[in-house]
Amino acid sequence: MDSNTIEIIDELFRKGVIAFNECNFYDAHEYWEEIWTEYRLPDAKFIQGMIQLSVGCYHLTNKNLNGAQGLFKKCQNKFADFDGMQRGINVSEVKLSAKQAMDCVNEIENFTEFKWAIIPKLKIN
Repeated sequence: MDSNTIEIIDELFRKGVIAFNECNFYDAHEYWEEIWTEYRLPDAKFIQGMIQLSVGCYHLTNKNLNGAQGLFKKCQNKFADFDGMQRGINVSEVKLSAKQAMDCVNEIENFTEFKWAIIPKLKIN
């Protein structure tokens, strides 16, 4: 992969992080999906997990608890092979947040009961 392609991928990932942190979950998913579909990457499962996490959050904003629950569960499977830092993101924190989000969705009856504080602000180191 040439340096220009790496820069493009890094910029798309960064834009996804910014969108996610601004709670623009659909936009985050779009940036990360472009990486996942357009490039062959060794960490494609991690990118797919980020897509699923953001779409799960998007479903919450649309009060779709079942959709959110399913995606929070799926993204945990994608993150399972990763530890430490991945693309500057602390994977352990993301895994914990995804699990807490799924547990919260499992325990609530109404969207307004979701604890948004468990959704992390992603930090790129």
